[in-house]
Amino acid sequence: MCKKVLVIGENSYIGKSFADYAKNKFDIKIISSRNGAWREIDFTGFDSVLHCAGIAHVKETRKNKPLYHEINCELTANIARKAKAEGIKQFIFLSSMSVYGAETGIITKETIPKPKTFYGKSKLEAEKRLFKISDEAFKVAILRPPMVYGENCPGNYTKLVKLIRKTPVFPKVSRSRVRSMVHVDKLSEFIGQVVDRELDGLFFPQDEEYVNVSELAERVKPGIRLSGFLGAVVTRIPVGVCRKVFGSLTYEKGMAGETENTI
Repeated sequence: MCKKVLVIGENSYIGKSFADYAKNKFDIKIISSRNGAWREIDFTGFDSVLHCAGIAHVKETRKNKPLYHEINCELTANIARKAKAEGIKQFIFLSSMSVYGAETGIITKETIPKPKTFYGKSKLEAEKRLFKISDEAFKVAILRPPMVYGENCPGNYTKLVKLIRKTPVFPKVSRSRVRSMVHVDKLSEFIGQVVDRELDGLFFPQDEEYVNVSELAERVKPGIRLSGFLGAVVTRIPVGVCRKVFGSLTYEKGMAGETENTI
C-alpha cells in the first residue's frame, strides 16, 4: 500500500524537491506552515510528516533573533505535537550541519553540537523538543545535511556558483581542503528511504565524495584559470567567508546511516 506523506513547507526548496522526486512513490500532500493554516489540516491518515519549513539564508540581527526561535523551534514543536496527537507514526525533521557550530574539521558521531548562530541554535533546540516527545508509536527522524546543492538551489551554494561564473580567475587550494555536500536528489532519495523503512534517530546524508572548491570551480566554469597565489592568500585568512569557502569541513565517511538517538 502506498504510504502517505505530508510535507510541511510548500515554499521549501527541499520540500518541493522531495515532493517532485517521490510523487510516483508516495501519496504526497504539501502544505504551507505560514499564517497558522496548518492548524486546520487534518493529519489523520498520513504515515509520515516531513517538516521542511523554517527560516534560513537571512542575515542574522538582534532584531530577528526571536524569529529564528519562533519559526525553527516553536513552530516545529507545535506541528510535531499536533502530528502525534492525530496519530502520525513518523515525524521527519530537516535540521542542519550548523548545529555543530564548526567552520572547519571533521565531524564524527561523537562530536558534540555547539551551535554559534541563531539558526543553528534554533535547529538544535527543535531537535531536543522532538526527541522529548518521541516514543515507539511516534518515531522522530532528524536529518543534519551539509550544504545542499542542485538546480535553482538557494543559499550559499548558489552564491558560490555565481561568483565562479563571474570571475576569470579563482583561488587554487590544496586537494586536501574538502567539504561535505549533498545533491538535492540524493537527499530526496535518502528521505524516501527513511520513510519507506520507517526509521528514526539522527542521520547525516552526504554525497559519497567530498568536494574541493577549486575542482568545483573547474566543473562549473570549464577553462577558468586557477591561481596558486590567490589560494595561498585566502587560506591564510582564518575567519569569515574565506574560512567557510576554502577550509575543510566534513562528516566522517560512512556516517549517513548512523542512528544515534541522543544529542
